Amino acid sequence: MQTPEHGTTPDTTPDTAGPVMAPTSLGDGSQLVLRVMPLPADVNANGDIFGGWIMAQVDLAGAVLPSRIARGRIATVAVNQFVFKQPVSLGDLLSFYARVTRIGNTSISVHVAVYAERNPANLQFVKVTEADLTYVAIDGNGQPRPVPR
Repeated sequence: MQTPEHGTTPDTTPDTAGPVMAPTSLGDGSQLVLRVMPLPADVNANGDIFGGWIMAQVDLAGAVLPSRIARGRIATVAVNQFVFKQPVSLGDLLSFYARVTRIGNTSISVHVAVYAERNPANLQFVKVTEADLTYVAIDGNGQPRPVPR
C-alpha cells in the first residue's frame, strides 16, 4: 500500500465487518502509534488547531518506538525536520505513524507522519504533517547511555 503523497491512498474501504478505519501500518513500514482528536481548547485564532499542539503530539508519538528499543528512559534531543502540509481542523481524527530511521550508539531517529481522517460522510485520509526527530537513551542521572543491541 502506498501513502497519499505517492499517489494513492491507504486502503480505507469498508468491508462487511465494520466501519472504515485508518490502517494500522503504512507501506513504508510505519506503524500506527497514536490516535487523537483535537479539542476546542486546541484551536488558534484562525480556527485551526495550534501547530504547537500538533508538535507536542508528534513528540509523544515519535517517542513510542525509541522507548521500546531503548528499554528505558529517553529524551528528545533534536527535531531535525517538521513540515505542516495542511491545516488540522476541529473534528479531524489524527493518526500518527512512526518508523525508526536510524539507531546509533545512544540515539534513535524516527520519522513521524500524521494523517487526518475528515468528512465522515465522504471520508478523506489526508497527510497533514510529517517530522523527523532524534531521541537519546538516558540513565537515571539524565546522561546518555548505550542503546541495547
